[in-house]
Amino acid sequence: MELSLFIKEKRKLTNLTQQELAEKAGVGLRFIREIEQGKTTLRLDKVNQVLRLFGHEMAPSEINREKLLNHEAS
Repeated sequence: MELSLFIKEKRKLTNLTQQELAEKAGVGLRFIREIEQGKTTLRLDKVNQVLRLFGHEMAPSEINREKLLNHEAS
């Protein structure tokens, strides 16, 4: 699942507005909007501040090289 959809879904499940999520996470409203709009360059520390509210964090994961090569070829 994409980060933008994950955050938006979790926010709605907890009945939080974007402003309320921003305040609880200690980030700006603009940052929450950027995440939910799918901005591709975000500060990882701030992303993790938001994710921690939902019991998650971003971490390195292995790349499926075959899938990556197929994606690059298309």
